[in-house]
Amino acid sequence: MQLTALELTDFRSYPRLQLPVQPGITVMVGKNGQGKTNIVEALWYLATLSSHRVPHDAALVRRGESTAIIRASFLRAGRPLQVDLEITPGKSNRARLQGRNVSRLRDLLGEVRAVLFAPEDLGLVKADPEGRRRFLDELLFVIAPRFASIKADYDRVLKQRSNLLKQMRSMRRGGAGKSVGGLDPAESASSTLEVWDQQLARYGAELLRARLHLVNRLRPHLGYSYLRVATDEGAEQSLSLPPDQRGEISSPADIAYRSTVLDELGAVPGDLPPTARIQEVLLKLLAARHDEEIDRGVTLSGPHRDDMEIRLHDFPAKGYASHGESWSLALALRLASYDLLRLEEGDLGDGEPILILDDVFSELDVHRRERLGRIITGAFQVLITTANDTDIPDSLDGTITLVDVALGEAVPRTGGAA
Repeated sequence: MQLTALELTDFRSYPRLQLPVQPGITVMVGKNGQGKTNIVEALWYLATLSSHRVPHDAALVRRGESTAIIRASFLRAGRPLQVDLEITPGKSNRARLQGRNVSRLRDLLGEVRAVLFAPEDLGLVKADPEGRRRFLDELLFVIAPRFASIKADYDRVLKQRSNLLKQMRSMRRGGAGKSVGGLDPAESASSTLEVWDQQLARYGAELLRARLHLVNRLRPHLGYSYLRVATDEGAEQSLSLPPDQRGEISSPADIAYRSTVLDELGAVPGDLPPTARIQEVLLKLLAARHDEEIDRGVTLSGPHRDDMEIRLHDFPAKGYASHGESWSLALALRLASYDLLRLEEGDLGDGEPILILDDVFSELDVHRRERLGRIITGAFQVLITTANDTDIPDSLDGTITLVDVALGEAVPRTGGAA
């Protein structure tokens, strides 16, 4: 798909911005703090309904204003697509699709297909599992938006179940209390917990299996992309083939989905157990840990505690990979996502995703920078932010549109196509 125009109102540093966007490569150039990342953050928000920089919407609204508006025009599979989003912290955000109100905000998921790589992505390798789970879910929701509803249902049940566990912990420590209507409070709570177990296992099994299936599909692209960006083999013509024409390769980079449910099943990488079997095992694990969960007041089993393990040379990358290797792994994950989206049209049908590189070249050494330039040259649309023209690699070939970004303004450079 192609972004053709972006309009921002009171979003971050922009009172108002109207930016036409060309196909091919667009490089937004400006000093740090001028608003380059704000532009691509707005596009990413349309794709994922979240920011890659902050966890809450309040920071997205310009200081002194109550609402920010993002309007974007696209071409998708040759047809125009208009997406409007109104962000109002403290209230429900509102959206319009093709000029019509969207009843549920998550119905936007899957409409805008994009892949973003930013400095924050180093946390995919070095930080806690939460970021890796979010990475999987964002990609999953773009390919199959219906899983956003399943994840929302899972989160709702998890919250209710965890609240009940805390109540049961209080009863255990302070006495069961008086019966109500002839029902013993402890027995009533225990029966309710079993109901929440059933629901958590149901939604959790669907989410876990979807994530596992996604990791299984992503693995070969990850290994391939790591070779392209991190090694001298990346310059070989055989590694420039499109995703659907690649053969088997041996790569030092690998990923696997880690879950206590899969451990209990004895699953190995590549396995995809039936949903019913996953649900059965998850329900068993929940029941077996009731006492421990009540003591701690938290739910100890389920996809909210799972992880995507990243390995390099058969060692866990976290704590093993060097700084440069960690950057290559993070970049390879995003490029693997890009390749997967190119092959899988998703529930809505689409086209090639928009590739966004936010201040990436300055973080890479010259060899990785040049390799990345060769990789992205063939993409239909790429948006790049950089503080310096000199960071643009020589290997980046084709028509490049330069946009100068200063505080509150983004202006295509006259004669700025290279």
